[in-house]
Amino acid sequence: MVKICCIGAGYVGGPTMAVIALKCPSIEVAVVDISISRITAWNSDQLPIYEPGLEEVVKQCRGRNLFFSTNVEKHISEADIIFVSVNTPTKTRGLGAGKAADLTYWESAARMIADVSKSNKIVVEKSTVPVKTAEAIEKILSHNSKGISYQILSNPEFLAEGTAIQDLLNPDRVLIGGRETPGGQKAIKALKDVYAHWVPEDRIISTNLWSAELSKLAANAFLAQRISSVNAMSALCEATGADVSEVSHAIGKDSRIGPKFLNASVGFGGSCFQKDILNLIYICECNGLPEVANYWKQVIKVNDYQKNRFVNRVVASMFNTVSGKKIAILGFAFKKDTGDTRETPAIDVCKGLLGDKASLSIYDPQVTGDQIQREISMNKFDWDHPVHLQPMSPTSVKQVNVVWDPYEATRDAHGICILTEWDEFKTLDYQRIFNNMQKPAFVFDGRNIVNIEKLREIGFIVYSIGKPLDPWLKDMPAIA
Repeated sequence: MVKICCIGAGYVGGPTMAVIALKCPSIEVAVVDISISRITAWNSDQLPIYEPGLEEVVKQCRGRNLFFSTNVEKHISEADIIFVSVNTPTKTRGLGAGKAADLTYWESAARMIADVSKSNKIVVEKSTVPVKTAEAIEKILSHNSKGISYQILSNPEFLAEGTAIQDLLNPDRVLIGGRETPGGQKAIKALKDVYAHWVPEDRIISTNLWSAELSKLAANAFLAQRISSVNAMSALCEATGADVSEVSHAIGKDSRIGPKFLNASVGFGGSCFQKDILNLIYICECNGLPEVANYWKQVIKVNDYQKNRFVNRVVASMFNTVSGKKIAILGFAFKKDTGDTRETPAIDVCKGLLGDKASLSIYDPQVTGDQIQREISMNKFDWDHPVHLQPMSPTSVKQVNVVWDPYEATRDAHGICILTEWDEFKTLDYQRIFNNMQKPAFVFDGRNIVNIEKLREIGFIVYSIGKPLDPWLKDMPAIA
């Protein structure tokens, strides 16, 4: 029986291994983590992450051929294939701070594998890692090999949160990078055989190690670039009276461009886009390619500009001050159908409004008050370290109140900021909300999901990204 062990029970490791266990009943899959609380959650009825369809898959396989354990050493030593799915945060200090990936957790995983292994292993990079990480891992393992043979593969994940289970069950492609040696090719085949249980062979692509590692960073950079492109257009649309939705629809009809990732918004978020682009920038700089690095820097600059522009628009519309005013924040997750708040644009928007002394009332159907308070009070990049290494019990921000009802969040508010495109926000009773708000009542739609005409009929002053401006807003230009 083939045994697989995955080090790291997070957003990638948990769902990926659950689907492998579901589709490969003859393979024993163990997910290990040093975090007792996280493993306890995976073994409970309340899983540590929210993802549509995940609970059903886990409950079907758990205890049969899917196990979650803190006994890291036992499962590593027994495994044939080891997936490493640990955090690779952006460095906060030292060489490459603010850009380079911090491989501390990766290196300790590699040393642990070297320490406890008694048989040959295939080690698979699943985390997003910089190009040439495989080489560093190979060196650690080969210098500590004790006669054991290790093959390193890169198998980047291309999951989108909110649709992760569907993406795993029906992937566009599975990418496996390995050495062009007999041992490397044999390892690629072993991993291919796992995925071939359910993925058509023409969707399993094998490449060399560096191509696989770089493909992940490139894919995220291209996706983020599309978002920044349409967001840059949204600013021009507002300035000229064009409608960004109409422009997106028109260019999306071009088969060379396609319609995906063309929704203008308050900005992109999530754990990977910014981190991977910063990583790409650092690799370019290290390889003497400053022009290429500057090109990708611009994608992040436009994203930051879009968030600042949104905050400025809110403040300028309300007589240039939100001091002491209650602002309702609807949605905190970085996108709908996930509870993930990593790098969510809501953090910068909330911090910007708090900087102007606003009082915030936040509602998100999947995010707890503790998580929101932690995100708002944490320093940049701290979120990507294991919980026990994050700042202890963050100071809660007094002007932030987290509630579990959108009508409670909006009562007596001067304005509403919609920052996540949860479906329920489209069907709220906006007449009831308007009746209970201070006047003039504002809606700032950061996701372009509300019916602008209907809201204006009710009496709201509406700002929607990239749409022709409300006459009120034209009189109060946002200072960028």
